[in-house]
Amino acid sequence: MAALVMRCVRDLLKQGDFAKVLRRHRHKKKWATTEPKFPATRLALQNFDMTYDVQFGDLWPSIRVSLLSEQKYGALVNNFAACDRVSAELEQLHAKDFVTKAHLHRELEPESGQMAAPSPASWACSPNLRCFTFTRGDVSRFPPARLGSLGVMDYYLMDAASLLPVLALGLQPGDTVLDLCAAPGGKTLALLQTGCCRNLAANDLSTSRTSRLQKILHSYVPKDIRDKSRVRVTSWDGRKWGELEGDTYDRVLVDVPCTTDRHSLHEEENNIFQRSRKKERQTLPMLQVQLLAAGLLATKPGGHVVYSTCSLSHLQNDYVVKGTIELLANQYSIEVRVEDLTHFRKLFMDTFSFFPSCQVGELVIPNLMANFGPMYFCKMCRLT
Repeated sequence: MAALVMRCVRDLLKQGDFAKVLRRHRHKKKWATTEPKFPATRLALQNFDMTYDVQFGDLWPSIRVSLLSEQKYGALVNNFAACDRVSAELEQLHAKDFVTKAHLHRELEPESGQMAAPSPASWACSPNLRCFTFTRGDVSRFPPARLGSLGVMDYYLMDAASLLPVLALGLQPGDTVLDLCAAPGGKTLALLQTGCCRNLAANDLSTSRTSRLQKILHSYVPKDIRDKSRVRVTSWDGRKWGELEGDTYDRVLVDVPCTTDRHSLHEEENNIFQRSRKKERQTLPMLQVQLLAAGLLATKPGGHVVYSTCSLSHLQNDYVVKGTIELLANQYSIEVRVEDLTHFRKLFMDTFSFFPSCQVGELVIPNLMANFGPMYFCKMCRLT
């Protein structure tokens, strides 16, 4: 009997007739789900190895290892808190205020005669900012900020290089200021810390990101200042700002969306190197040109704009600046001058490592001894 059953099974297998098997019982291998998938962080590193090795040459290996290592932070003192007490506590941690240090350096320079005097526009530095960092080679970390006695947070932890675009903007008392791509809010907070903003418009297209910006403002800025119409938070398309409020602002910060190089190497969430965001990544330079053009159009003649990214890519940095200036000259007959920030760079060389060969603007490159950045920034003056 057993032999008969086995023979019947073999006959069925030889026939191989599975046509009568119900569809729901069939199985087809799905190659799209079984082929290996590379995480976005790995795709980002592959992209950077191809492009930045050419762009930076011998510098790339050290930049690469720094990008993959733990980032350094600075503590921006909240001037709306008990700032003198906060500064004293940060000094007890053996941190130094790199902004004050640069100011002291500048005051000593005329006596030493080491540098030629800069033009007023190149040094015009936003006042009243204090940001503490640990010295080169010191990898100590700041404790989390806490709520102070005045009901606001004592300090804001940020990449200290992110403060340079705000410093370079050179705010003066009574300025009307636009932060065109404001979220998540660190630079907006720094603009308010200067005490110079007669009015500040903080915009970001993403409503979820502006919600995060609002939370930061509520945590660090007293209610009476937020309610006096000094801060206006919006979620408009920044590319249209030149049409909405042209020739309006004294100072404009255009901190554009970019490949956020360090984030792209460490976080899968919201990573622009995800395969589904390939087209978005490829069109970034076009978006950046549109945003910078809108920022310049929103600036009064004689006003200043700082363009910034947290990318190393010259396609998103120098090329965007030069392309936008050419665009405004050809389409709007508007003349824009790039300000020389050489003196500005030299004042902060003790804290940051700068790339020496930018065509326009300045670029902070990550370095294991001073692992800030990347941060590119370029200051422009709208002449007409």
